[in-house]
Parts: sequence; structure tokens; C-alpha cells
Amino acid sequence: MINPYLESILIFAGINIILALGNYFPFSAGLPSLGQAGFMAVGAYMSAVLTLKFSFPFFLSLLAGGGMALLVGILVGLPVLRVRGIYIVLVTWGFGEAIRVILLNIEYVGGSGGMGGIYPSTTLPLVYLIALIVAIFSMRLKNSRLGRAFQAVEADQDAAESMGIDLTKTKLTAFSLGAFVCGIGGALYAHYALYVEPSNFNFFLSSEILFFSIIGGGGVFVGPIVGAIIFTALPEVFRFLKDWRVIFFGIVLIVMMVLRPQGIISRDFYNRCSNSLRSFLLRKGFIEQADDL
Repeated sequence: MINPYLESILIFAGINIILALGNYFPFSAGLPSLGQAGFMAVGAYMSAVLTLKFSFPFFLSLLAGGGMALLVGILVGLPVLRVRGIYIVLVTWGFGEAIRVILLNIEYVGGSGGMGGIYPSTTLPLVYLIALIVAIFSMRLKNSRLGRAFQAVEADQDAAESMGIDLTKTKLTAFSLGAFVCGIGGALYAHYALYVEPSNFNFFLSSEILFFSIIGGGGVFVGPIVGAIIFTALPEVFRFLKDWRVIFFGIVLIVMMVLRPQGIISRDFYNRCSNSLRSFLLRKGFIEQADDL
């Protein structure tokens, strides 16, 4: 029987991994977003409403939460993705705050009082099963046509467009994929915390999700996973610092930006490790072609 405290940390770490991977898709296309908490809120509230008020099965409400976040991502992305650079950060931040304010004023979902009594359906194996599925999809995406389009858009949007890449379609795909995954993460959170309120999905949460990619390294899918694990574990390790933890994390972030701006797992580091593993598996006969991994 696993310790309840440890189980709680592991579940939140798994949810953070899912959220980090949800941020990886827009980040890999050069779209740093501060609106991921908004998509998480959409998924959380959608799933909670369907199970509480309409008695939907949990798995259907989970998919519906992700689907609603995907729809909102498309509706928001169409006008938002016309801007570039720092303006994307500002507009997505505004979207996240707008979602929070809207939820504060909808009495049907509890308003400022939030929603309680949500069914406890999120389990440790389920969280990590979904995290694994999203991680495998992210890994396979890297060398796909769509993944290469994301990389081209991140490197130079004008050059990517001159090569025939549809900028709007590519950026909207990255943005909406991230919204869907964050919606799933929000639904899992709601059915574990059993209570949601608008203040749960604030600017700090969006910043934290973005930091997963910055600290871990947003160039490859492994980076956000590492960042999510670190940001989940460190607050527990340094709990004795109490409110000083915020200052400590700020110092860590500054040091990382100065000493290793590419994050803990850089694209070059990942490629070297991947090539070494591929060569080892080829020698041992576990794979037959160089591109099997």
C-alpha cells in the first residue's frame, strides 16, 4: 500500500507532466503561451459539470473536457496567432485571465465559491498511462512532417512560409493540440482534488507550466517532463523554507537562464543520447533499421 502523501505527490507530478507536454506543442512551434491554465480550467470545469450535473461516465467527461479545451483553443487561436513574438505571451495571458474572470461570474458552476463534491475518479495508474500516451505521441511527432513544420515555424516563420508551410494551419494545430492535452490534465486534476475554483487556475499556474519547458528544455519532449518533475519535487524538498521558496525558485530560474538558457535537456544533448541508444540497439539486434527508434 503506497503512502497517501507520496501518492499525492506522484499524482500531481504526473498531472504536471501532462500539462508540461501540453505546453510542449505550442512551445515547439515558437508559441510561448501563458494561457495553458485557462485550457486546464475549461477541461476541469467541463468534466466536473458533466459528471456532477449530467451523470456522465468519467472517461467520457475526460474526453469531453479535452475536446472543449480543443474547441476553445481553435476559437482563441484563430485571432491570437496572427500576432508574433512577445505579443503572443501577452494575448494568451489575457485569455487565461479572461477564463478565470468568466468562471467567477457563472453561478451555474459555483462562481467564486467553486464546485465541490466532484467524484474521485483519478488514479495513479491512469495519470501515468495518459502521460505515457502523450509522451509517446510527442516523441513520434518530432520526426513527422507536422513536427518538422513546427520546428521550421519556430526557427523562422517567413522562411517556413516561403517553403510552402501554411503558417496559420501549423500554428493553430500546435496551439490546439496543447489546449486538448491541458484540458485532459485539468479534468484529471478536478477528479483528484474533488474541488475546483477559478483561483486554482491563475497566472502563477500558467507561469509554472511555462517554466516546466524553460527549465527542463523546450527543444525536445523530454525537457518539459524533466522540468515538471523538478518543479513538483522541489517545493516538497524545500517545504521548510515556507514563503522563502518563491525567492529560492526565482534565484534558480535566473541562474538557469544565465548558465544554461537551453534548459537542462538541450536538443543537442537529447540527439547525442538518442543516437547512442540507437547505435547500441542496432548492435544488439533489438532494432533492424536506424529509424526504428
